[in-house]
Formats: sequence, structure tokens, C-alpha cells
Amino acid sequence: MRLQLLPSTIDEDGRASARQHLLSIVIDDRVAIDAGCLAFSCSRKQREQVRDIILTHTHLDHIASLPMFIDDLFASLTSPIRVHATPEMIEILERDIFNWEIYPRFSELTNSHGKVIEYMPFEGGSTFTVEHLSIQSIPVNHKVAANGFIASDGKTSVAITGDTATTDELWRECNARRDLAAVLVECAFPNDMAELAGASQHLVPKLLSQELAKLDGSPRVLVINLKPMYREKVIGEITSLGLSNVEVLEVGRVYEF
Repeated sequence: MRLQLLPSTIDEDGRASARQHLLSIVIDDRVAIDAGCLAFSCSRKQREQVRDIILTHTHLDHIASLPMFIDDLFASLTSPIRVHATPEMIEILERDIFNWEIYPRFSELTNSHGKVIEYMPFEGGSTFTVEHLSIQSIPVNHKVAANGFIASDGKTSVAITGDTATTDELWRECNARRDLAAVLVECAFPNDMAELAGASQHLVPKLLSQELAKLDGSPRVLVINLKPMYREKVIGEITSLGLSNVEVLEVGRVYEF
């Protein structure tokens, strides 16, 4: 299984930065987890192949480029973009984004081949198939209803927390997987911003350490969703934890498991 966190931020020299404002993770160049920056930084191959987008939740940094991704492909799509989301997320997208005031309601439009978007509802806690992957959704603790996922290609499993505060069910499900190769876990704020992290339901390094103590074995742990303004501080605090299997996921790098 190949995973890539797409770049979302440009530095002062006009190059892709390690800082992460938006989130899109592409698996095997075919399936996207979230669409924060998918339209902005996917490769040509990914643009041609990705037709399934699985949403963790509907906060803007996770859906920002979804309208543009569909817009870019509108005329050329021979099958619709399939958006996998809970019924609550779909209602929010139709009410607040695809409402003709913010962006066209693509669910009411077609091209010469038919529909350009198809909603694929799932319930939190369910398991469903997307392309070659089995996706287990696991409710996590965030300010809005949100899910983490365990993606499996039949040989390897990788867990992705999405945005979450402290949680238990996800770690139980990870511990039940004998083929778990990696966990992508959020850590948004530094320790001295724990109050804000608590209010917005995110993790800080101290809490991250406590969460990882719930994880059996030693799969590779890759930290995502660091708030860009505090990136260096969060990385320093994660490093000071001295956890040998924990590292920060590199933006743009392709990881193979």
C-alpha cells in the first residue's frame, strides 16, 4: 500500500512547503482520504485515477478543494466522483457548499456521460469497500461528527485518525489488527495550547503520548495535522517524547507499507 500526504502550502519561494494547512491523503494513486488540497496538488496520474473520496468530516481544511476537483473534471468524467461520507456530512455539503451560493450543486448537473458526483453514504462504525480497499470507519472525538479509518488492501492495514481528541475505540480496533503496518495520528497544537486543543478537540504531544500507550505492538506511527504556525514547536515536543517508532509524516513523500 502506497500513501502520500499531498502538499497544501506554498513557501516564500513559491515551492511546496512542509507546512500543512489542508489535508488530503492519497492511497495507491486511486483513493483519497479527504479533499482539503486534492485539486491543488494531486499528480496528473492521481487526477486521472482518483474517483473515490472518503471524508473524515466536513471541516474546511478537509473539504476545501472538493468543489474544484469536480469542477476541473466536469466535462471529462465518464463516471461520477464518488464521495463517501456519512448522511450528516452529505447534508452539510449540500446545504453549505454545493448550494448554488457557495458553489454549484453538482448533484443536479450532468455532463454528456451522466452524473458527475455520487454520494456513497456510510454509517460510522461500518466497513465498506472502495476500489481495492476495505475501509473500516471508526467514530472519533472531534467538534463535529468525525471518523477515523483503517484501510486494508488484504495484505496490509493502515489506520488514519483524522482529527480527534482522546479516543478509545480506534485504538481497540487497531489492536485487533495483526497486519497493522502504520498509524497516521493527528497532533495539532503544542502542549502550552492544551486548553485550545481541548476546546477544539485536538491532541497535543503530551496527550499523544498517552494515546499511543493504548496501542499494542510497535507499528510505525506517523504524525499528521500539525497546525502550521506551531509546526516546529510541536515537532520539538514530539521528539522530546523519545518514542522510537514515532515520526512526523513528510508532506509529498510516498510511503510504502
